[in-house]
Amino acid sequence: MLPQLASDFATSVSAASVIVTSFAVAYACAVLLQGPLGDRYGKLRVVTIGVALAGLASFGCAAAWSIGSLAGMRFLMAIFASAPVALGMAYVGDVIPLEERQETIARFIAGSIFGQTLGPLFGGVLTDSAGWRSSFVVLGFLFIAGAAILFVRTRREWPALGPGRFEPLAVHARLLARPPVRWLLAVGVAETFFFFGGYVFLGAYLRERFDLSYTVVGLVLAGYGVGGLAYSSLVRFFVRLGDRRLVVLGGVLGLVFFSAIVLANQWGYAVPSTFGLGLAFYLMHNTIQTKASEVAPDARGSAIALYASAWAIGQASGVAALGVAVAYIGYASAILAAAVGFMLLGFWLRYNMARLHA
Repeated sequence: MLPQLASDFATSVSAASVIVTSFAVAYACAVLLQGPLGDRYGKLRVVTIGVALAGLASFGCAAAWSIGSLAGMRFLMAIFASAPVALGMAYVGDVIPLEERQETIARFIAGSIFGQTLGPLFGGVLTDSAGWRSSFVVLGFLFIAGAAILFVRTRREWPALGPGRFEPLAVHARLLARPPVRWLLAVGVAETFFFFGGYVFLGAYLRERFDLSYTVVGLVLAGYGVGGLAYSSLVRFFVRLGDRRLVVLGGVLGLVFFSAIVLANQWGYAVPSTFGLGLAFYLMHNTIQTKASEVAPDARGSAIALYASAWAIGQASGVAALGVAVAYIGYASAILAAAVGFMLLGFWLRYNMARLHA
C-alpha cells in the first residue's frame, strides 16, 4: 500500500516507507524486553497479552491523519506484535528435541508464512476496494480474535507469578558476552538488511513500471509466502542437504529471482520469481534461526529475542538504505545491489557456520 499512502498524504514512496522502518525499529527494541519477560513470566502469557494490545494499536493505525501519525501508531503496534514469533520459537525450543527442531520450527513458521501470503493479497484487495484504512481495521479484529483463542487454549499453561527480580539488561549483557551470540546477531542484521531491503520495494517497482493495480501487485507478492510454504512442506528433504549447502542455495536463488523480476520485460515473470524468493529466504533463514534456538539454552527466550531484534534492525536499516538508493539510482539498481549482498552472505555463512555454535 506504499504508493497509495504516498498519494493520500502527498509524499513520495521513499518517504512513506518510514512506516515500515518505524515498525521494524520498534520491533527490534520491544523484543529485547519480551524475551526476558517470556523467560520470567511465561512465554504463552506474554504472547497472548501482546497480541491483544497489537489489535488495539492496529485500530489506531486506521485512524491516522498523516504519515507521521501512522508511523507512530505502527511503532506502537510493533511493540506488542513482536511477541509471537520470537517467543513462539523459544517455546518450540523448550519442548522439542534438537534433532527434530528444524523441521518443527519450519512447520511453526509456516503459520507466519501463510499470514505473509494472505497479507499482500488481502491488503491489495482491501486497498483497491475500500482504502488502506480498512486493512488495519480487519487486521485489528484478527489480532483480537487471535488473542481470545490463545487465552482460551493456553491459560492453564501459564506459570504462576512468583517472587524474584526482573533484570532484562543483566540477562542480555550476559548473553552478549558470548561470541556465538554476537555472530548470530550480526548475521540476523545482514540477512534481513539485504533481503527485505530489496523485497519491500518490489511492489512499488511493479506498480511504477507496469502500472498494475494494487490487487495484482498483492497477488504477485503473495508468491513469496507460497514459496515459504513450499519450503515448509519440503523441509525434511532440504535438511538432508546440510546447513552449509542450504545457506549457499538460498543466497544464489535470491540473486537469481530478484534479477529475474527487475530485468524482465513482462510482469508475469514476477509471479514464479516471488515464489522463488520465498523459497530462497527460508532456505537461509530457517537454518539460522534453528541455530538461534540452541545458542543459549539457559536463556532461550532472551537469546531468540536478541536474534529477532537483530532481524528487525536489519529490516529497518535495509528499507531505509534502499529508500535512499532508490531515490538516487532507481528501483532496479537498488534491488539488484541488495540481491548481490544476500548471495554473498550465503557464501560467507558457508565457511563460517561454526561461529554460530554454542
